[in-house]
Amino acid sequence: MIGLVAVGVIAGFLAGISPCILPVLPVVLVAGFTRSGAAPATSAADQDPPPRPGLARPLAVIGGLVLSFSLLILAGSEIISLLQLPADSLRDAGIALLVLVGLGYLIPPLGALLERPFARIATRKPSGHAGGFALGLALGVLYVPCAGPVLAAITVVGATQRVGLTAIFVTAAFAVGTAIPLLAVAIAGSQLADRVGALRRRAPLLRQVGGVVLIVMAVAIAFNAFDALQRNIPGYSTALQGSPKIRKELNTLTGAKHTSLAKCSSTATTLVNCGQAPNFAGITNWLNTPGDKPLSIHSLRGKVVLVDFWTYSCINCQRALPHVEAWYKQYAKDGFVVVGVHTPEFAFEHVVSNIKAQTASLGVHYPVAVDNGYETWNAYDNEYWPADYLVDSRGDIRHIHFGEGDYSGTEQFIRQLLVAAHPGLKLPPATEIADKTPTGQMSPETYIGYERLQYLVPVGSETRDKPAGYQFPSQLPLGGFGLSGTWTDHQQEATAGKDAQLELSFLAKQIYLVLGGNGTLDVSVNGRHISTIKISGPPRLYTLYQANSSVEGKLLLRASPGVQAFDFTFG
Repeated sequence: MIGLVAVGVIAGFLAGISPCILPVLPVVLVAGFTRSGAAPATSAADQDPPPRPGLARPLAVIGGLVLSFSLLILAGSEIISLLQLPADSLRDAGIALLVLVGLGYLIPPLGALLERPFARIATRKPSGHAGGFALGLALGVLYVPCAGPVLAAITVVGATQRVGLTAIFVTAAFAVGTAIPLLAVAIAGSQLADRVGALRRRAPLLRQVGGVVLIVMAVAIAFNAFDALQRNIPGYSTALQGSPKIRKELNTLTGAKHTSLAKCSSTATTLVNCGQAPNFAGITNWLNTPGDKPLSIHSLRGKVVLVDFWTYSCINCQRALPHVEAWYKQYAKDGFVVVGVHTPEFAFEHVVSNIKAQTASLGVHYPVAVDNGYETWNAYDNEYWPADYLVDSRGDIRHIHFGEGDYSGTEQFIRQLLVAAHPGLKLPPATEIADKTPTGQMSPETYIGYERLQYLVPVGSETRDKPAGYQFPSQLPLGGFGLSGTWTDHQQEATAGKDAQLELSFLAKQIYLVLGGNGTLDVSVNGRHISTIKISGPPRLYTLYQANSSVEGKLLLRASPGVQAFDFTFG
């Protein structure tokens, strides 16, 4: 615990001196030497005393920032999910609050009104410190993206509903660390106001200037005006937060129970014993079971069970499904059960109706467990789609396989375990399903959304969460892609606008793309029109191109407005 808290404080401090604070830095500085309040007095007797140096207002600003920042990290994603709000709704709320506080500086009666609820809580008259606290609340919302790998680890904890004391302590430690440099900036602003006599005499003017600065900064943040500057400044703090030692500490936050499965070899050529299979945990829905009733490892004792982790838009999983389905049909009467644990990669794969529709469309007839919270995934220490865990009749895991391929080997292990469970059992012949696992070199998986964006050319040219115009690069290296026309790049996908086009330099035999929305997609390869694909319904995997052998080429896509592009995979 002490090590993790230290990591949190250090990572928070690094974030507080990173380029990520650029948008909020002027706001914190202004907050240190301005304060909202009543309208300027009309006589000397009625005048407020000049601002004095001290920690009260800077602490109020940073206190509000720490509180909102911590609450958003621990509960923000869950609140957004429960209320079905857009992912950037909290950011928009923070920007709106920042504008409102700025108006409070410009309009003293409004400033007093904004401070009144906080003043009531503190059972005192408004003094400007309450306004600083409200300002800090807005800044906390805008500061969340600065948390880097620490935020990623804590967000996983929140999303998987395993927020405990460890996560709370580390979040608080990060908030304290990040508050140190910001508090120094706020105090500097306060000291500046005290030491410069002219500033004392012009306090009303300073409040107005501060209000204008807050509003201007809010508008700049809303339009992502600082993105290019942040991209061009080295991300040293993120690199330090992501060091192996710190990442190892952060990984313990997820709360996953590390069993012997983490050490069990997936390349063994004989049956091994990896210990008892974890039970299915956190399953929200069951499909293809009698009455959609839940299954458990204990209830399946006496049967040979294949626990198959998959997700429906994964091309690797789709190529493996015919083999898994064939085994289920061939050996079900002999005591063999398949449980397909559907653990989503994209947000749309959390939707149960989508899972049901694609399960039926892909011809999956064995039981499917919906693992939206990753609890079963974590219980098995899993990291891959697809992944197979073969469980014997006593409930022990005897074989593990990750990814595609070696289907005949897995089937032979299934047959061995069935005979061991039922001595003298006569099995039907082994299945004969063509293995379509790619064997040659091919382009890497290519995400279009900015969350995992790697291969956009030029690097860092994306505009996040708002429509933007793009132009194809003059040169496109193998594996890279470029955009043209209007696109809106979101966290997991890019949505086409007017004249939207995408060009990809590839090496592959087949090209697949996860698409959503409604519209059409014209597909051309090396200048030749291949097809026009109609896009409708929930997002799913579409086949764009197939050849007899792996080739290099240029793929050109012309998308009608509203089409969503998520992720390229190749075969």
